[in-house]
Amino acid sequence: MPYLFTSESVSEGHPDKIADQISDALIDNFLAFDKDSKVACETLVTTGLTVLSGEVKSNAYLDVQKIAREVINKIGYTKGEYMFDGNSCGVISAIHEQSPDINQGVDRSNPEEQGAGDQGMMFGYATNETENYMPLALDLSHKILIELAKLRREGKELTYLRPDAKSQVTIEYSDDNTPQRIEAIVVSTQHDDFASEAEMLKTIKKDIVDVLIPRVKAQLKPELQKLFNDQIKYHINPTGKFVIGGPHGDTGLTGRKIIVDTYGGKGAHGGGAFSGKDPSKVDRSAAYATRHIAKNMVAAGIADEILVQVSYAIGVVEPMGIFVNTYGSAKVEMTDGEIAKKISEIFDMRPYAIETRLKLRNPIYSEAASYGHMGRENEVVKKEFISASGEKIEMEVELFPWEKLDYVDKVKSAFGV
Repeated sequence: MPYLFTSESVSEGHPDKIADQISDALIDNFLAFDKDSKVACETLVTTGLTVLSGEVKSNAYLDVQKIAREVINKIGYTKGEYMFDGNSCGVISAIHEQSPDINQGVDRSNPEEQGAGDQGMMFGYATNETENYMPLALDLSHKILIELAKLRREGKELTYLRPDAKSQVTIEYSDDNTPQRIEAIVVSTQHDDFASEAEMLKTIKKDIVDVLIPRVKAQLKPELQKLFNDQIKYHINPTGKFVIGGPHGDTGLTGRKIIVDTYGGKGAHGGGAFSGKDPSKVDRSAAYATRHIAKNMVAAGIADEILVQVSYAIGVVEPMGIFVNTYGSAKVEMTDGEIAKKISEIFDMRPYAIETRLKLRNPIYSEAASYGHMGRENEVVKKEFISASGEKIEMEVELFPWEKLDYVDKVKSAFGV
């Protein structure tokens, strides 16, 4: 029997995502000036106020208030009428030194013996239903908000847009898990005040359906464009007026959008957030590593869909184990347990090995802090950082290295396909 599946996304101007982006901007700046930095930082944003807290061990000295303000302004909170803007909001820092009790379990004289920064389990997932091996409902939800932000920044159409927004897509699947059509699309976007609420709702709905959705649809391959039809149920700003938004409408915290950050409810999630954590924290690095494994496995044709789990004990070098679920889609004559064993032979999942393989001690995290950490474009970009003392660093870094399909040949060889 056909079934419906839904995923959501939130914009870069959503309060929780503002917090994530500030925390990851701090991570990037610490790593730019000291690759060995150990950082776990949290951000809170609310009406007129940003609070930075957490633990740091680093040789870098940063103007954390300046970094936070730059992030807020870049997102688009630049007007006093938003009741939260980068130039005038208060920024309080309560960042202190990392506990030596935790650090002793992680650092080793031999870097390869680095222990896991925490216990827990992490999941990676991939499916071949999209070109970037991501679940379709989440991919479309992200694309809607990315395009909405482009429209806001272009300032030519939908000139009333403000930074806060959410999207949601519901897709009907057939019994064989093939997308059939889009059942519903939800978009809630913050906006300037209108003289008439009725006119506001009419204008926003028309612009979303006639301007935004065609721009999203044009990015898709033909078979996915066919999922759009005249029967889609659109819920545009379904509660009505959405002028008060952002941190003034809802307090934001780092790490509260972990499903948006990953797979939109497909696969599984171990519960640990990513933003604000340096790569010694396996919550982050091992989640990226398992995504890297899952994507290369599906791209190699081992399965149409795969979930990979890894688990750790704090301070222990080797993972507790690797679990695999191919949901019955495996293309090789092996059990999921046998596939898991083979994966452990191909991929070194010790924390230091993950950091090295994926080049995670580089300042590459700000870009991941909005619109999902997975399914993004792997590319090399130039970045510039300025320390509190005025020291300037320019460097080239590789973004989203966990999205590379650089192990496909090794996987094929190992599995004999």
